[in-house]
Order: sequence, then structure tokens, then C-alpha cells
Amino acid sequence: MKLRRKILFAIILLVFIPVILMGTVTYINFSNAMEKKSSNFYWISLLETDRKLKFALSEIASISNSAITQPAIQQTLKQPDFVITYDRKQEINNLLINHPMITSFSLYSKDQLLYQYNAPMSYEDMKKQTWFGSMVSAEGRPVWYGPGENGSAQSGNPVLIQARVIKDYYSLEDIGYLVVYVKPDLLDQIFWEAATLKKGDILLVNKQGNIVFNKSGEHIGQRTDFPFLESDYSKEQDYYIDNYEDEKSLITFLPSHNLDWYLVAITPMNLISSESDTIRNIAIILVMVSLLSAVLFDRYFVTRLVRSINSAVNGMKRVKQGIFMPITTPHRADDESDLLIDGFNQMSTQINELIEQVQTEQGRKKEAELQALMAQINPHFIYNSLESINSMAVLQGNKDISKMVISLGKLLRISISQNQELIPLHMEFEHVRHYLDIQKFRFEDKFSYAIEIPENLRTYMTQKLIVQPIVENALYHAIEQMEDPGTIVLEASEVGPDLIIMVKDNGPGFDLLTLQSLWDKETGNQKKYNDSGVGLKNVHERLNIRFGSPYGILVCSSPGFGSTIRIRIPKILP
Repeated sequence: MKLRRKILFAIILLVFIPVILMGTVTYINFSNAMEKKSSNFYWISLLETDRKLKFALSEIASISNSAITQPAIQQTLKQPDFVITYDRKQEINNLLINHPMITSFSLYSKDQLLYQYNAPMSYEDMKKQTWFGSMVSAEGRPVWYGPGENGSAQSGNPVLIQARVIKDYYSLEDIGYLVVYVKPDLLDQIFWEAATLKKGDILLVNKQGNIVFNKSGEHIGQRTDFPFLESDYSKEQDYYIDNYEDEKSLITFLPSHNLDWYLVAITPMNLISSESDTIRNIAIILVMVSLLSAVLFDRYFVTRLVRSINSAVNGMKRVKQGIFMPITTPHRADDESDLLIDGFNQMSTQINELIEQVQTEQGRKKEAELQALMAQINPHFIYNSLESINSMAVLQGNKDISKMVISLGKLLRISISQNQELIPLHMEFEHVRHYLDIQKFRFEDKFSYAIEIPENLRTYMTQKLIVQPIVENALYHAIEQMEDPGTIVLEASEVGPDLIIMVKDNGPGFDLLTLQSLWDKETGNQKKYNDSGVGLKNVHERLNIRFGSPYGILVCSSPGFGSTIRIRIPKILP
């Protein structure tokens, strides 16, 4: 693929497509958020409406609860001749017609109409009502039937009916029925106060799908087909999107306190989507601007940049053939592309000099390799000489000299012959062991040592020559100054992902000021460590540079209690 196509593809991939995706995702998420927000708004509104509905119906129910337990109604239903005097009628009226929303009522015995107030429904007609069976099954609890389910809305005189069985106050036997008619203004006032969006509506629906009442006052008594009314409906969320009255709408539902009713909020989706239209339009504008920007970018930048790069590529092909010709540009833009051409031209003019320098460097390299080869002879000469000394000591029967020469040879092999910086932990400890064996010939019984390394830690890798300088410091600064025999202990352990190497001595120890003085002087005091090339501070800095700030050495000492040097390194497998 050509460079220009790659750049255009990158622009489309990194700018154009992300803008489209961002606009699409933003639009979808915003639309979903608006749906969720509208659903939450209506759910709260439905909850508040149901609370007000429960309060209003409970107020009517409390009146009928009080009335049916009064002697005026109890005695009327239990007397054999059912004779109701004028005073008794007034007394009954005062019990029930004391609420502005109650318009009328009917009082029935077990088999006839005893008394009615503006509600001349016969006993036979009452038994034919759809709510009669529910009233009997309720066992004295009030049963409510709204205008859309009791048939009053279709007749043009909508009412809300409360029907209940009256029981004997003492024996709890059924002695009659009470039907109370309530003005629909009770529902109208509750639903009118319910918060809705513009063109939104709130419905009261029973389980049979009939609209009991709604805020708009339309379609009362009509049958609906909401899926949440089905017995096998599994509730995943309290809203969904469906068509209602041939219009796509957001439908939010809430079970009412009355188990036979549901509160339903209807919101046309065009009201919700109108909030997202701005996001959609902005996304379209951004896509168009991005497309226009990509075309302009290609016209005024990519084309000229690719032309400059092609010129540089052609010049490099000529250089490959041994032709050094400068590149000329008809139009300069004083940017990096011109710097690229200028740099190539400078490179082509200097390339002959570089070729000569390379030839000279090749000669010097061969000379350096010869000198390095000669330098490698010296370690082998030292090892061969030590082998000869060892053989002579063995022939003379001097075992001490033989042991010392063997330890020195192994010490030098580890120090000099190992080219790699990382060596196994057991080899580092072996190096220290040979060093201590050599020092034993000097100090004799002045000190003893112990080396402890667990078997599972032997193969972990460590920085070379980090323990021997610590042991050397212990010998010169602790053991050498003691009158009694000293002890040096080397231990290796693991702590999580790290290895801990401890160097302990029972020397006189030192205080913080002495340690600080030795630490500050160590950089300038190279003479003492000319042989090893390292000191305490040097070991710490080597570990810190290679492994990072958590790793290095920790010095613990106190006058009269010896010293402990802790070396922390990471676990590194071979």
C-alpha cells in the first residue's frame, strides 16, 4: 500500500470512524438514558399517585367501616320485619352521607333491598353485577370498582363503587350488603395532580385489561392488551417500549396497592427522541466536518509530504548505486519535509568522507583485536604459573601452599574469567569461601567463618562480586581490630520475590557517625580497593543501578554488638 493511502486510511481509522462511532454511541446512550430518566420520572409519579389513591380510598373505607358497625345498620339488618323508620333512615344517612365525595348508597339484606339513597338498584340487579362475586369472596373487606369496569362510564354517569359484605358485630355472620357510590371527581383530582410530560397520560387498569380511569378522561372502559397483565409475565424491568393507540410509546407500570389494579404511564417516544435529536444532528455535523477536514488535509499536506518523501527515496536509491546527487525542491514550505531534503543533501556530500573514516576505523579495529588477543594471554599465563607452583608445592609436601594456590586460582578464575555480570549464587559464595581460605593463612586462628546457603537458592542468579567486598570490610574493620577470635557468618534466605544475603560479624561495631564518615570517604579512597575495585558504597550503587531503588545493602551496627550487612537482590532464574 502506498504511503498516501496509508495516511488516508489512518485518518479514516483514527478520526473519521471514531467520530462516527462516538456520535452513534453517544446518541444511543443518550436515548437510553432519556428512556431510563423518563421511566424513573413516571415511576415516582405513579408511586405518588398510588399513595394518594390509597389515602383517598382508605378515607372512604374508614367511613363505611365505622357505619356498618353502628347499631343503626346492625339492628336494621337483624330485625325480622325490616321496618325502617324515618329517624332510622336519617341516622343511616348521617353515617354515610357525611363525605363530599359520597353521592349515594344502597343497603341490602340477605335477600332484598332495605334502604337506598339516590341509588335505586334492586337486589336482583345487584346480584347480576360483575363485582358481586368479588364482594362475597372478600368476606367483608371493601371491594372497589372504577367507572371503566362497573359500566357507569359507558352510561354517561361515571361513578366509583365500593361494595362490601356486612357481618354481625358479635357473631361475624353475613347479614347484608352495602354499596357506596363515590363521585369520579375523587379519581380525577388524584390523577390531575400526577406529574406527566407533555402529551403523556396515566391510566388505572385492572387485571382484565379494562381502563378503570385515566388522566385524560379518554378511552375509559376500553380494553387494552398490556403484556404485564399476563399471568406468565416475568418482570425484568418496570418499563418497555410498545405501540399504544397506534403510536410508539414508553410504557411504565406499577402494581397498585389494590391488587386488582395497575397504574400505567404512557409517554409518546417522539417526545423522548426529540431530546436526542440535538445529539444526532451534532454527530452528523461532526462527521461532515471530519470528512471535509480529511479532504483538505490530503490536498494541502499529505500530497506535498508524500512528494518530498518520494524524492528522498529516489535519492537514496541513487546513493545505493554510488551516485551522490543533491535533491532539488521546486517549492519550499519551511517545515520538517524540507529539513528531510536538506539533511539528505548534507548526508550525500559527507558520505565520501565517511567511507574514508570507515576504512580507517577498520584498520584500527583489527589492531585493537590483536591487542585484545594478546591481553587474553596474561590470565592464562597466571593460571599456568599457579598450576606450576601448586605442582611444586605438592612435590615438596607443603599442603598449605598447595591449598592457598588452589584457592587463589579459583578466586582469580571467578573474578577474571567470568565475562557475564550475573553468576549463580553458589558460585558467588564459593568465591567468598576461597577468599576466606586465603585470609585464613594470614590471620591463622584469628577468625572462623560459616557459610549457609539453602539448596533451593543455589541456582538463583546474582550480581558478581557483591559479597566479597562486604566480607573484606568485616575482616579489616572488625576482625583485625579484635584481640579475641572473631566470627563471620554468611547466610542466604528468601523473602517473597527477593533474596536476602546476610554478612554478620561479632566485631566491635560502630556508630552512625563512623559509618557516615567511611561512606563519604569511600569514593575518594580508591587505593584500598584497587584489587577488588569495589567497596560498600560501590556495591550498593551497582545493585541500585542494575535492579532499581528497592535493592542494595542495609548496614546494621552498634558499638559493642558487632555488625550485620544485609544485601537485597531480586530472584532471577538462570
